[in-house]
Amino acid sequence: MRFSLMIALGIVMCAATAFAQQRLTVDVSKANIRSGPGTNYRVLWKVEKNHPVQIIEKKKSWYHFRDFEGDKGWISKDLLAKYPSVIVIKNDCNVRSGPGLDKDIAFTVEKGVPFQVVGKKKDWINIRHADNDEGWIHKKLVW
Repeated sequence: MRFSLMIALGIVMCAATAFAQQRLTVDVSKANIRSGPGTNYRVLWKVEKNHPVQIIEKKKSWYHFRDFEGDKGWISKDLLAKYPSVIVIKNDCNVRSGPGLDKDIAFTVEKGVPFQVVGKKKDWINIRHADNDEGWIHKKLVW
């Protein structure tokens, strides 16, 4: 009996850990981040399309999350989708025309700009911004 209880507890803990590690992506042009799980809570900040969030907990139709800077907030599940995205973690990052330092610089981005992931090649990520700018960035420059 005690052994089966320990197994059940272990399964529950693994499921909770898996949920806590889930990453989702903001799938609307602008989303309000709130101080609690509902529209009656104060807006803390706003994020743009493709902003990645790491889920901490779920309360009805709201998700409590952590972002790339460790900030926490609440967002409606209706504003999220399950596709890969990244956000730039350093200033003046080069986005290249292909996967490699030998490729031309397509454009430069600042910290906090989110992108949808459209492909990967070794340590390089093919990214697309909400305005359709596309290129390749090294994985060490994003979260």
